Amino acid sequence: QGRNLTAVADFFLLGFQAGKCLRVFLFCLLLVVYCGTICGNLLIITLVSTSKTLHTPMYFFISQLSISDISLTTDIVPNMLYILLNNGGAITFIGCITQFYFFGVSEVFECFLLTVMSYDRYVAICNPLRYNSVMTRTCYVKLSVITWCFSFSTPLMDSVTAAMVTFCGPLIIDHFFCDINPLLDIACSDTFIVHLEITIIGLPILIIPTIIIIVSYVKIIVAILRIPSSTGRHKTFSTCSSHLIVVSIFYWSLLGAYIFPTQEKSLNIRKLLSLLYTVFTPFINPIIYSLRNNTIRKAVK
Repeated sequence: QGRNLTAVADFFLLGFQAGKCLRVFLFCLLLVVYCGTICGNLLIITLVSTSKTLHTPMYFFISQLSISDISLTTDIVPNMLYILLNNGGAITFIGCITQFYFFGVSEVFECFLLTVMSYDRYVAICNPLRYNSVMTRTCYVKLSVITWCFSFSTPLMDSVTAAMVTFCGPLIIDHFFCDINPLLDIACSDTFIVHLEITIIGLPILIIPTIIIIVSYVKIIVAILRIPSSTGRHKTFSTCSSHLIVVSIFYWSLLGAYIFPTQEKSLNIRKLLSLLYTVFTPFINPIIYSLRNNTIRKAVK
């Protein structure tokens, strides 16, 4: 268990085989995306912290999402850039488990936070007269703290269990970061308990927030359809459309990577989906919230 785990990404290996030029292109592309992710999310955090017009529950949750996006992309991309630059790379056992843990923290946090944001939009649209009394500062700060506590504690058990697995043979992770499935693929001890634990913990984390989000948006859509004027419907829906887009991108890529498909031949597709929600989703989120939001655009000006 003390030996290094050599991280080799077949998704990028195809680029390596095509020559140095393509490898450099991928490196530059991911570097630009990473810098854009950091700058865009830091901009949102700064705007929400300094602009009084953004001191509302919705923008507070957006700033928390930006913190999570920075954490996720910083956990994954720098090591990926190193792998691209050196045509492969090595990561220590402790480093691998640590990367997996913080990856889990960011993903669990985003699942819970998007659920909380859905509830916030539900109260704002379906019960607008009660919104200020329900979503008080104390309430949304407590929701954020609880979400962070769940996020740091939930992946801890999976990480500890994964660290107790015995690894043998060629220690090559067939992925561009230390995800749980590629990690268990190189285990030589029984991984049934680990898979069972992941299923018992992971399914509720995925299913319960999904159900809450779906129920919230069904009620939101029903409330919007009851608005008599088309202008009013469009204006009301625009307040939650950005969040709906972010939810759709996150959950479809997450479900695609871990639920569909399961065949061995789909490994590269799953890597591509993993690349989507670990690298490009944190880059897209601030763009969606800034370009589609007049209040943020005014705060930028």
